[in-house]
Amino acid sequence: MPEEALRRERIIRTVSDAFARRGYLPVETPLLEDRRSIERAACVEDAAFQLFDSDGRLLMVRSDLTMPIARLVATRLEHASAPFRLRYAAPIVRDQARFMGRSRQFTQLGIELIGEKGPAADIEVLSAAADALDAAGVPGWRIVCGSVKPMKDLLAALPLSQDRRAAVLERVHASDLVGIDELARRFDLSDQERRSLSGLCRIGGDATCLSRARELLAACDADDAGVTELEGVLSAARALGLAEKIGVDFSVMNSFDYYTGLVFGVYARGLPGAIGSGGRYDDAFSRLGGEGLPAAGFALSLEQIEESLSLDAAGKRPPLRVAVPKGSLFADTLAALERAGLDVDELRDPGRRLIVHAGEVDFVIVRPSDAPAFVASGGADCGICGNDSLIEAGLDAVQLVDLGYGACRFVVAESVAAAGAADTRYARFGNIRVCTKYPRIAQAYYDRIGMQADIVTLHGNIELGPMVGMADRIVDITATGTTLRENGLTVVDDVIECSARFFANPASLRCDERVRRLAMALADTRKE
Repeated sequence: MPEEALRRERIIRTVSDAFARRGYLPVETPLLEDRRSIERAACVEDAAFQLFDSDGRLLMVRSDLTMPIARLVATRLEHASAPFRLRYAAPIVRDQARFMGRSRQFTQLGIELIGEKGPAADIEVLSAAADALDAAGVPGWRIVCGSVKPMKDLLAALPLSQDRRAAVLERVHASDLVGIDELARRFDLSDQERRSLSGLCRIGGDATCLSRARELLAACDADDAGVTELEGVLSAARALGLAEKIGVDFSVMNSFDYYTGLVFGVYARGLPGAIGSGGRYDDAFSRLGGEGLPAAGFALSLEQIEESLSLDAAGKRPPLRVAVPKGSLFADTLAALERAGLDVDELRDPGRRLIVHAGEVDFVIVRPSDAPAFVASGGADCGICGNDSLIEAGLDAVQLVDLGYGACRFVVAESVAAAGAADTRYARFGNIRVCTKYPRIAQAYYDRIGMQADIVTLHGNIELGPMVGMADRIVDITATGTTLRENGLTVVDDVIECSARFFANPASLRCDERVRRLAMALADTRKE
């Protein structure tokens, strides 16, 4: 509507003017891109909307502006002289998690600095982001930097196969730091190598934390060039008066296929997600078949800027909100929080209260399965639940600590009376029917073993599936196996083991030091 459109127009003009003052020129790229062209430069994972044209080419609705601009430069400006300073304000389309209140179409405001290398280019991009955020009036903004180089260099120094390195990077992409711990324990590594692998992604704070990163890399004889680059960027930021606004977090290390050095996220006080992101991507142009060019850039979300301007960012810091699971995990969670130094007296008997206030901490009492939604949406800064709930939710959260209680396992089970019938059916029809309350976990298991399964989602008494003939097998959680035996079922295979996890909203982890302190306290006092 006109009032909102005028407000958006003012923000676009303000941010674009900030870029223009730095010499950035506008460009426009097509809404539809040839997928094959974009895939030459980077792995395409989030192109949710695709179609074929009349010539049979697979087209995609752009989900990002960086790679289309890289294609433009490689094909239209190949004879021009670099560097190129380009800016844009354009809509993109991405699939979004359901029920998170986010539109699939949103507008990106950003820049690309192409053909300029070194720390000077990185700090130019970061300072341009700072100028744009200040010009737009975004309250309490913060830029958090990482780099893909330290983790890549560490993995290169460790005695790991390519598949095992890929498994680590997969968990980094998923923000599953506990999963990295599990891999470190499973791999044939020394104690120091395990500490370095588990510790690197957990480093965060101000510039002083980089010395710890250097120690972890040096202990494994890994190259620390990425740390040196970050030190240079933060030193330049201090010289520009941005030291309080730019921090470090080594869990910001997404897209190893795309970025080659600096990566960063942009956050605003009160918002649960990033309002922008960027970094260095030096390999894109050589992949497109052109001359290799260094490049860096970033994009801000117009919609997230709008939302940040609607919040009241003034006043004292709000309490830290911790999502506490009720039910079987409650007693152990209360004990873990108490060992970590939190005052849980009011939490022992909350009565009908759903939020328990305890000084600078608010405990939000939720179902374990709902905890990921509360944390991912900003209803809580951090929380505790089983990792099965995190897998099923599939939302954006950083897993920080395995708390060592609430242990259980997921299994595949079938009827004792019909043992082997599922294998016979699969041999004949090429699929089996599976009942479960956990469709993501079940589907991931069958994908992993390469078996076609029709997943039937139920909400209770899934043991009935094989008993009444609606399913061949079930995937369910078990601690002792008693319920399975009493209903004539036997375990066929193990799926995953689960335990309680402490996890956090990415924005809260990177902008509120209380979350990191609580994670460290919980890890130090973890129940074995």
